[in-house]
Amino acid sequence: MDTFPIFTTLASATFLYLLWFYLVARKLTGPKVWPIVGSLPLLYKNRRQIHDWIATNLRATGGACTYQTCTIALPFFARRQGFYTVTCHPKNLEHILRTRFDNYPKGPHWQVAFHDLLGQGIFNSDGDTWLIQRKTAALEFTTRTLRQAMSRWVNRTIKNRLWGILDQRAKDNISVDLQDLLLRLTFDNICGLTFGKDPQTLSPDLPENPFALAFDTATEATLQRLLYPGFLWRIEKMFGIGAEKKLKNCLKIVQNYMDEAIAARKENPSDDLLSRFMKKRDVDGNLFPISVLQRIALNFVLAGRDTSSVALSWFFWLVMNNPQVEAKIVNEISTVLAQTRGDDHKKWLEDPLEFDEADKLIYLKATLAETLRLYPSVPQDFKYVVADDVLPDGTFVPAGSTVTYSIYSVGRMKSIWGEDCLEFKPERWLSGDGNRFEPPKDGYKFISFNAGPRTCLGKDLAYLQMKSVASAILLRYRLSLVPGHRVEQKMSLTLFMKNGLRVFLHPRTLV
Repeated sequence: MDTFPIFTTLASATFLYLLWFYLVARKLTGPKVWPIVGSLPLLYKNRRQIHDWIATNLRATGGACTYQTCTIALPFFARRQGFYTVTCHPKNLEHILRTRFDNYPKGPHWQVAFHDLLGQGIFNSDGDTWLIQRKTAALEFTTRTLRQAMSRWVNRTIKNRLWGILDQRAKDNISVDLQDLLLRLTFDNICGLTFGKDPQTLSPDLPENPFALAFDTATEATLQRLLYPGFLWRIEKMFGIGAEKKLKNCLKIVQNYMDEAIAARKENPSDDLLSRFMKKRDVDGNLFPISVLQRIALNFVLAGRDTSSVALSWFFWLVMNNPQVEAKIVNEISTVLAQTRGDDHKKWLEDPLEFDEADKLIYLKATLAETLRLYPSVPQDFKYVVADDVLPDGTFVPAGSTVTYSIYSVGRMKSIWGEDCLEFKPERWLSGDGNRFEPPKDGYKFISFNAGPRTCLGKDLAYLQMKSVASAILLRYRLSLVPGHRVEQKMSLTLFMKNGLRVFLHPRTLV
């Protein structure tokens, strides 16, 4: 058999591919790309510090007056879906999140991956399905009764459980994993607010809760679907093996918990979110089916638990490393309590701050905002490109590709936040006289609570909950990191601390 024609064909095809690769690759900005494998080797090499690596690449693409956008090419990046356009410039973010909102939905890849866990809940849906839930939720989140309900749940958890655990650990001089405690606290609170049911994961013996454990495992298993080619997890699901087997088992536990919660609310409606949604109607004028109610509730649990606890973990770590900031926070809390409760320090410690008291803590809010600027709870997000488009900086994004906006990188750009962008400086959020909280005029410089039509509805409640918890701890204790404990980022959808936050608690003397 004459192999020369085959050899010639292969050689010609290889030459044409390499020529095409050279012509396309030279137009790309960002990390180096190779034939066939794209940028995958560098992605793998930097997987443990992916957010800092992305920020470095974005900084390298623009100067003081230019946009920060780069392209990361996945294997066989000739395919449109092999391109990841990564950006962090406010003008591009506004274009994606508001101006051309309809062109950048969650998209099929994300929705399919999360469907088994979140269904068509508000965080996993687009179009009319998303809009009706958004409008319904918006009405509820603006009611004073919901704010009062959140205040009751937060203060009850702090007073009846958190303080007791911390007091005992301080007395015994035993360190605590503060991130774990905060995750338990916010989980109990959001379950109470959503279902009217307290799972009490924040208890002295720190018990494992089947629902909490199953929900965590299901979330991590779902995340793996985004990290690996779709055909791999579909094969695992078909044969019931690997992460898909775990996911299936965990979803049964979650399902049973939700069935019990809905049955309880049907029998005894309350002022929780689930009871409120059970009275609402969908786009066709029908009451929401039970299966939809379950997913709606789970979406709120996912949003309300991890984000606040993770933000508070980074807040406490930053405050420990900036004692001058800590002193200002404690002084502000003391000033407010002196106005509302008098000069008796014992009365300050009898009850957690009411939300109306927390409203007055301007510097504390600035410190929390500064924490989220540097360590956003959701460090990056993804959007699917419906139709070919051009970003404000001239970057072409083809239909079917993915645009990633790096929230983590936004806060670390000198061209956006100035030469001191890497400094922890709460004062940048205050008015000149320091009496008012003043976010940047360009709302797309700070998108830790998202922006545009999908701006977080629970933003104000999140700030109030974080203020209450931060005050409850800092007014009673000074924290110190356990010697040798390494604070590192965990590579996940939420910016967890990989090893937790192990601290010692030192009772504070108020003067």
